[in-house]
Amino acid sequence: MARKIVITSGKGGVGKTTVCANLGTQLASGGAKVVMLDADVGLNNLDVLMGLENKVTYDIYDVIQGKCRIQQALIHDVNYPSLSVLPSLRGGSYSKIGAAEIRSVVDRLGKYDFVLIDCPAGIESGFHRAVSSASEALVVVNPTVSSLRDADKVITLLSTYNLSSINLVVNRVRGDMVIRGECMSPVDISRLLKTHIGGVIPESEYIAMSYGAKLLGSDEERYAFSLLADNVVNGRHRIYDYTAPYKGILGKLKLLRRRY
Repeated sequence: MARKIVITSGKGGVGKTTVCANLGTQLASGGAKVVMLDADVGLNNLDVLMGLENKVTYDIYDVIQGKCRIQQALIHDVNYPSLSVLPSLRGGSYSKIGAAEIRSVVDRLGKYDFVLIDCPAGIESGFHRAVSSASEALVVVNPTVSSLRDADKVITLLSTYNLSSINLVVNRVRGDMVIRGECMSPVDISRLLKTHIGGVIPESEYIAMSYGAKLLGSDEERYAFSLLADNVVNGRHRIYDYTAPYKGILGKLKLLRRRY
């Protein structure tokens, strides 16, 4: 039976969809059969991020209406044979789709190992539709005051659902700023939000601008997402060492350069 993981955030712009896409590719690279379901109708760009938007023929609403079989709506990624995307509603009102319809679609994906649900940001009705279909949650948060405040609200709401686990993905972490005490560390964020860390992802222009098959950048970024995937698969909480690039003589020089 598939593990149904909703990937959510308290506010937009924290990198939720990018985390979903990279986690999906890492899981698929490890041999898992993965479906990424785009439940973010207002800002539905998972297919765009994966470079698959030109392959969309049907969407989730077509599946719900019975216009196509679910396998017809799934877009398969040629770069990751065991990875598929189920696109969101293309136009129209998402109010036509209720939580029961979303659950019905997700339940029909049981033959896959993972169903990753890209949830709308915030805590409106779209959030509840997406979360009600999941059994686990990953909350994407940035080390900023506004992101932390909104993530706290999301975690409080998630606790009212029957989820087996809720974990944080601390995204866009700058090790140099943490070392200098200019922002909270992922460990401090975990303590503040009273939620375990599922993954730590470093700040990266490359990831923010990624497209299609080139979702991952440097070795450090690939390693960070591989740790996240391993944590998801095995229930671990290993943290990427975001201070590693600033260790040693060369690292200290890099730290000094990043100050300016």
